[in-house]
Amino acid sequence: MLQIAKILKSNGTDGGLLIGVRDIEVAQIDLQEPVFIEFDGLPVPFFIQDLQQRGNSKAIIHLNDITSLADAEEVVGRAVYVEGEWEEEEELDFTGWTLLCRGERVGVVSGLEPIPGNPLLIIEAPPQTPAASSPFPTLHPQSPGSGRSADADLASLKAKPGNDILIPLHPDLILSADPATRTLDLDLPDGLL
Repeated sequence: MLQIAKILKSNGTDGGLLIGVRDIEVAQIDLQEPVFIEFDGLPVPFFIQDLQQRGNSKAIIHLNDITSLADAEEVVGRAVYVEGEWEEEEELDFTGWTLLCRGERVGVVSGLEPIPGNPLLIIEAPPQTPAASSPFPTLHPQSPGSGRSADADLASLKAKPGNDILIPLHPDLILSADPATRTLDLDLPDGLL
């Protein structure tokens, strides 16, 4: 059973219920299938007679067999369930794939940092190369009082073997993903590398 809503309060004297929907949109509720409310630990099926959306996550519903204010008050505060299980989103594993930025090789994906809402690809740092062939731009503005460039320090840090690079994995950045060649081509913003 999946909880899709909670009954917030009664509405009117004809058994109407104000529900707060969670994890789905009101429009996704199937009016042809029963919803369940637990009584004494057992799910009891009810069919939705009427559903009127109120805002993004609330609705007024009328269920069969709940036809009075007294009936409605009895179920206030209870959860509303449907049959089924949440489908887990299939997470692509790009480990071992070659990462490209607009066709230019960046490195090999060594893992994924699964930050909710902002997953990051972990890229193995390429071996130290001369600045001219490095995928990392080396700028030389001087850091105050150091005699060294702060950006050069950052670029050399990134380029050292053993230091991983984190790249955001967002659908808007993906140009192509080819499972046959195991290459992922991203359109990364300038300055990210």
